[in-house]
Amino acid sequence: CAAIVGDVMGKYHPHGDSAIYDALARMAQDFSLRAPLVDGRGNFGSADGDAPAAFRYTEAKLKPLAAELLEELGRQTVAFRPNYDGTRFEPVVLPARYPNLLVNGVSGIAVGMATSIPPHNFGEVIDASVAMIDDPEIGLRGLLKHIKGPDFPTYGQLLSTKKELEAVYGTGQGSLRLRGEWKLEEQKRGGTVIVVHSIPYAVRRGSLIEKIAEVIVARKLATLLDVRDESTHETRVVLEIKKDSDPQLVMAYLYKHTPLQTNIGVDFTCLVPTDNPDIAGPARLDLPKLLRHFLDFRMEVVEKRLRHELSELQKRIHILEGFAKIFDALDETIRIIRKSEGKKDAADKLMKRFGLDAEQVDAILELKLYRLAQLEILLIEKELDEKRKEAKRIAALLKNTDARWKLIRAELMELKSRFGEPRRTKIVGNLDEPEFEAEDFIV
Repeated sequence: CAAIVGDVMGKYHPHGDSAIYDALARMAQDFSLRAPLVDGRGNFGSADGDAPAAFRYTEAKLKPLAAELLEELGRQTVAFRPNYDGTRFEPVVLPARYPNLLVNGVSGIAVGMATSIPPHNFGEVIDASVAMIDDPEIGLRGLLKHIKGPDFPTYGQLLSTKKELEAVYGTGQGSLRLRGEWKLEEQKRGGTVIVVHSIPYAVRRGSLIEKIAEVIVARKLATLLDVRDESTHETRVVLEIKKDSDPQLVMAYLYKHTPLQTNIGVDFTCLVPTDNPDIAGPARLDLPKLLRHFLDFRMEVVEKRLRHELSELQKRIHILEGFAKIFDALDETIRIIRKSEGKKDAADKLMKRFGLDAEQVDAILELKLYRLAQLEILLIEKELDEKRKEAKRIAALLKNTDARWKLIRAELMELKSRFGEPRRTKIVGNLDEPEFEAEDFIV
C-alpha cells in the first residue's frame, strides 16, 4: 500500500500520506462501505475502532465492483483535465456503471455546507434505476417501492415509518433512527443473557462497550450485572442480567443512554454537473432527481462509448478491406514491392495500382510473411464480415434512443445479478415495546 499511496501523492493528489491511506483503508472495510471497492490483505482496522496497520505492512487491489467504475475510461467516455502539475491527465469524473453515491453513501464537510448520504442496497438501487428507465415519470412513491430505505453494512434496525422515509427522500434531508439488534440466549448453567448481535452504523464497538460498562460501574441499572465482548468478525456483546428481570426494560434503558441507538443525519447535497465540464455546483437533490442525474449521465457515457467503438471498428474494417484487395493479386503485389526502391516507392506504386490509401498501404507493408498463407485470407475475410455486422449493430443503436435505454437496462440488470445482495438493515417502523421510563427502574 505504500507504493499505492506514493503513486497517488506523486501523480494525482499532493495530499498527506495518512489522508490517502485512510481513504484507501476505508474502501476495504466491510463495516464502513456497503459494497467495498478495495480487496485488502493484512490488518485494515476493525469495528472496535482499531486503526489499520502501517501501509508498509498491507497490500491492496481493486475488487471487481470497482472495475465497473473504471472500465469505460479508455473509450473517450468522460472529459479529462491536467493533473496538479500538468504532467499527465486525469478524468474529471469516473464513467460509473452504477450509482456508487447511493450504494456506498458519503459524508463530508466543505466550506459552508455538508453532505451525509447513507449507504443503500445495491439490488434495490438498480431496481429503482430500471423502474425509472421503464417509466421516466415515476414519482418518489414509485421509487420507494424498490428502495426501502438505507441499508447499512453493520445491519441494525431502522425505526422510521414509511411517512418519515418519504419525507427524507422527498426533501433530501432529515434524520433517521437506527439501533442495534439483540436476542435472548439460555445459559447451560441456567439463566438467560442478552446478546447484542448488531450495532448502529459508524458506532465503534469498543466505545459502546465502555459506555455500557460505565452504566454497570455507576450502578445506574441494578438489573445489569456484566458486559462481555465475545465478538470475532461478527458482533457479539453479551450482557448478563439478574434472574427474573425484564430484558426489554434493560434494553430500553441502554437504547436511551448509550450509542446502541443513534440518529443518522441525512443530507443529499451533491455536486451537480454545470455547463463547464470541469466544474460541478452543489445542490440538494431528492431521490428522483438523484437517479435522473445518474441515468442521464449513463446515457451520455454509453453514447460516447458506442461512438468510440464504431470509430475503432471502421478503422479496422478499412485496413481489412485493403488486405482483401491485395490478396486477390498477391503475386503482383509481391512483384511491385520487390522492384521498388524503398518503402515510400512501394507505397506509392501500390496506392496507384490498387486504389488504396496511405493507411491501408502502410498496414500491408507491415504485414508479416506468414500472413500471406491461404488460411490467413479466410481468417481476414471472416474478421471483416464480423466487424461489418458489429458496426451495423452499433450504428443502429446510435440512431435509436429506445434501443440504447434497453442496452443500459440490460447492463444494469447484469450488474445486479453479479453484485446484488440481500438487505442487511431491517426497516421496522414503530415497535410495540416499552420505551424508557425512569419510574420502571425505581426499586
